[in-house]
Amino acid sequence: MTETESIAYDVVVLGAGPVGENVADRTRAAGLTTAVVESELVGGECSYWACMPSKALLRPVIAQADARRLPGLEQAVQGPLDTPAVLARRDDYSSHWQDDGQIRWLEGTGADLYRGQGRLAGPRTVTVTGPDGTVTTLTARHAVAVCTGTSARLPHLPGLDGVKPWTSREATSAKAAPGRLIVVGGGVVATEMATAWQALGSRVTLLVRGKGLLSRMEPFAGELVADALTEAGVDIRTGTSVESVSRENGTVVAVTGTGGRVEADEILFATGRAPRTEDIGLDTVGLEPGSWLDVDDSLRVTGTDWLYGVGDVNHRALLTHQGKYQARIAGAAIAARAAGAEPPDEPWSAHSATADHHAVPQVVFTDPEAAAVGLSLAEAEQAGHRVRAVDVELSSVAGAGLYGDGYTGRARMVVDLEEEILRGVTFVGPGVGELIHSATVAVAGRVPVGRLWHAVPSYPTLSEVWLRLLEAYRDN
Repeated sequence: MTETESIAYDVVVLGAGPVGENVADRTRAAGLTTAVVESELVGGECSYWACMPSKALLRPVIAQADARRLPGLEQAVQGPLDTPAVLARRDDYSSHWQDDGQIRWLEGTGADLYRGQGRLAGPRTVTVTGPDGTVTTLTARHAVAVCTGTSARLPHLPGLDGVKPWTSREATSAKAAPGRLIVVGGGVVATEMATAWQALGSRVTLLVRGKGLLSRMEPFAGELVADALTEAGVDIRTGTSVESVSRENGTVVAVTGTGGRVEADEILFATGRAPRTEDIGLDTVGLEPGSWLDVDDSLRVTGTDWLYGVGDVNHRALLTHQGKYQARIAGAAIAARAAGAEPPDEPWSAHSATADHHAVPQVVFTDPEAAAVGLSLAEAEQAGHRVRAVDVELSSVAGAGLYGDGYTGRARMVVDLEEEILRGVTFVGPGVGELIHSATVAVAGRVPVGRLWHAVPSYPTLSEVWLRLLEAYRDN
């Protein structure tokens, strides 16, 4: 092991995924020297094993489903998808797991990239162990930002190590569709991957411990997605736990809590995420290795004046777009403090990630899509708000019928009866992912319901559901 001399920067960023890249972009724009440390691929989980490859897998599935709803196209798309072509396009969108383009972008910001495992070595100090064993010490004059994200969390099950289970990484990068696939879980990764691989030729069994799918959203979201998955051929078994797994002559066997056996060629565990903080030296600054980082709204770690936890590591909103939002906020806060000014602690300011609490949008790219922002009805009631839910069937608008025959979907807005603003909005149906930003603007902007009457939706579009929701609220 060879050690080099210490190199000083204004800011050191651990992790070169979308979050770390955006922190570096903002601090460099503020004129701060910045080093970025990455142990894997520049671009992170989203670019190679999550957002981009999963959506590249799902887009042909959704496009085919939409085409089958239209006379004139329906008969032309009845055959199976060309799975090798879909996987090849997925590979293109994953840059064939090469990060040359991402490196060029990062270097274009003026940040310096260090390849290797970065670890804290005390306050404002990071050591980087390179692939050749060389250790470089980086010191930060103003801030260290931990942007290392999360990894798949696997359960402790008998036989798991010998099975070589899929996680989200294997599910989005597989080179062929397994004949049979068990998916364990009922959340976003589970439902999206069940959607993709069933359409690409696998026979999918979805084992869900809870009562239904997408439990963090309004109940009708999971119900409508479950109905569609069942119709597509997915075998959904709710209230089903997995007690052990084994691989017998190449076949995976999952034993359930009732003693039943489910067999498949591969098994995917989509059972949550864990912070990638177990080996980054948290103990050297008095924090627990492997823990989530507790932060304030400027993303500064509680009890420090120099350490920031940005993106998934703080467990506020495990979404790429929300992590990038946090990165913009953290970058602005770091720059302000570096200039000697303590940013005001004001909600919705340029230095406060207020949206994490009130206006987090998400789209689940199943068929139908499920999209939500803000609080569900249950969450709003639990938070003590006096609210009313207003529901409308999306089939009530002309744009839905034009989108496709037999269109099925639902919309809900949760109205705060005291402030007359929206606390949350949920859409479920084909194509609703493109509706959610209008809801995000309404929730984040605290737009009064009375003013929303003057936001006239174009006819005949799916957006006309906004008028139907407002009419339903007025009339009841």
